Amino acid sequence: MKKDRRIDKSKNALKDALILLMEEKEFKSITITEIVHLANLNRGTFYKHYPTQEELLNELIEDVLSDLVSSYRDPYITVPNFDVGKLSASSVKIFDHVERYARFYTITIKSNVLPGFQNRICQVLKELIQSDLSKLMPNPKIDRSLLSSYNAYALFGLIIEWVNGGFIFKPHQMADQLVGILTYQSIKDTANEAN
Repeated sequence: MKKDRRIDKSKNALKDALILLMEEKEFKSITITEIVHLANLNRGTFYKHYPTQEELLNELIEDVLSDLVSSYRDPYITVPNFDVGKLSASSVKIFDHVERYARFYTITIKSNVLPGFQNRICQVLKELIQSDLSKLMPNPKIDRSLLSSYNAYALFGLIIEWVNGGFIFKPHQMADQLVGILTYQSIKDTANEAN
């Protein structure tokens, strides 16, 4: 079945309008009238796609999380054996994802518009990392859940710093930093094991 670009255009306009409004006020005080007015659409178009503002927000959140997952997995989706030591900054796409959704992440990090969403992002990252760890077979003395949490919150910490710093670095510079940190950690761990 062929995708209708007009539907995508309308839905994207509604999502963009919602993000703009969430920059100004709490979600619960945003009305459908405000959303459609800002999106330059009518109420009928809104109701054709969403029964409530909550449904619009839920789809926006699912879009962000879905893109987060695919961006996280991008560097190793075609690689049979993933090796952090061979990770290149150009293959890291998670910061491109954050830049694509910069306004959304800024709202999430700098306000209480979406309480609990930061934890949800970290939970998604933790699950991704945990599934990767089963392939990497880490030290059996280290609890996989704790290691996954450590890595998820560390990665999200980089994102928070980037957002709070006003996105002064480009996505590729953030990827360079991440790869540098991972390489440093790997070298440090190898040196500790040798001693």
